[in-house]
Amino acid sequence: MNDELLQELIAEVASAIQGKRLFRLFQLATTDLALDFGLKDGRYLFISVAPVMPRLYLIRRTVRQLEKGAVPPSNFLLLLRKYLVGATLRAITKDQSDRIVRLLFDKNGESKRMLVAQLTGRSANLFLLDEQGRIADALRALRGSGQQPGEPYLAPTSRPAKKSEPPPFARGAHGSLSEAADDYYLRLEAERRFDERVRNEIARLEREIEKRRRLLDNLREDRAAHGEVEEHRRIGELLLANLTTAERVGEKVRIRDFYADDAPWIEVEIGAGRSLQQEAEQRFARYARAKRAAERIEKRVEEIAAELRELETRRAVIEQIRAARDEQALARISPSEPVRAAQRSVKKDQLPAGIKRYRSSEGYEILVGRGASENDLLTFRLARPHDLWLHAADYPGAHVVVRNPQRAEIPQRTLIEAAQLAAAFSQARADGKVAVHYAWRKHISKPRNAPPGTVTVAGARTLMVAPRADLPRAE
Repeated sequence: MNDELLQELIAEVASAIQGKRLFRLFQLATTDLALDFGLKDGRYLFISVAPVMPRLYLIRRTVRQLEKGAVPPSNFLLLLRKYLVGATLRAITKDQSDRIVRLLFDKNGESKRMLVAQLTGRSANLFLLDEQGRIADALRALRGSGQQPGEPYLAPTSRPAKKSEPPPFARGAHGSLSEAADDYYLRLEAERRFDERVRNEIARLEREIEKRRRLLDNLREDRAAHGEVEEHRRIGELLLANLTTAERVGEKVRIRDFYADDAPWIEVEIGAGRSLQQEAEQRFARYARAKRAAERIEKRVEEIAAELRELETRRAVIEQIRAARDEQALARISPSEPVRAAQRSVKKDQLPAGIKRYRSSEGYEILVGRGASENDLLTFRLARPHDLWLHAADYPGAHVVVRNPQRAEIPQRTLIEAAQLAAAFSQARADGKVAVHYAWRKHISKPRNAPPGTVTVAGARTLMVAPRADLPRAE
């Protein structure tokens, strides 16, 4: 997004949101935010500081789309909610000859804060400045003077302007330049996802192909290790045929090979202390074992070879799909969002031990974990994104999940009953009233390397209830 194009977009954005109050913020990715200024036409200010494609423009989305695409909020977003939600956008400007956009907010005409969108490639970032122009926090952690929390903000050193290039998109038939930008970047993102899915699928297939090839090599080595199957039988029969004429010297015996022309003498090693008849029995036993093993190996070789051919055919099909850029064909052969086994419905006999099932008075299924590992399993393996999650506030206790297959609002009575269970299965069970946090499962995350049962909750609400565990069991 070059300087001239960004300037046009800023003018368009300013005409729509300048003087408006900020109501909500959505984090759509680690580097992407959507700001809700209450525009009645469903438009939101979109800011991305992804180094590969930093950008800013208005997007048209529904709240449902934004909520569905939202990720757990970062600490930076929580800070923006604290200082900017409810504030009025007084000005939005762009630095001259630089891709830095400044949004000035104030609350009640007093507290002034500035949001700085630094759309400068590798150094792209989003900063919240205090009233003295110091950095309160940044969305991305970057090095450099004037780019660290606590320092006065300084724009990065500008590079010499490159030769002007044609803009990547134009308004054309779109209703606005923002719509053109949104359409352009959505197509770029779709192409990037397509390429990534193709790469991942080909890499997966190549790993499977290599695995089958190694397995075939091992099977063929095993087959060779058993020796020639018929040779064991032939020697056994020759030993029996030479019982009276064989010439034995130590652990070797000279016998005639009646299977060969002119019946030449051959030497055969036999086990110490064995008679020719015992050695023949050993040879027949080895023949039987080798024959069975060879049959099993051969069958397995055929199976693996068939799997290898199928995988190689699949890889060739994926290569054709990549060349044709056929997204529908890719979706059919490699769905972008496969259903995980953990997200499928759990039957009664599949419910792990330590997780109890209850039924609310309105018929909703409520699952209750007990120990830390069961809580982890319930929250991060069994619960679905639109299930309701509950836990007693400030006390160790059970994770409670209300199943919500219809993705609807949970009725108040069911909510209270689930909260009562969460209170009853916590260390606050003896209290008269217990605070219980609740949120959609999609807003629950697990900190890196955290012990079982530990979670981070975004946007939780709190309900005060009396502990109660006398709901009917659904088991």
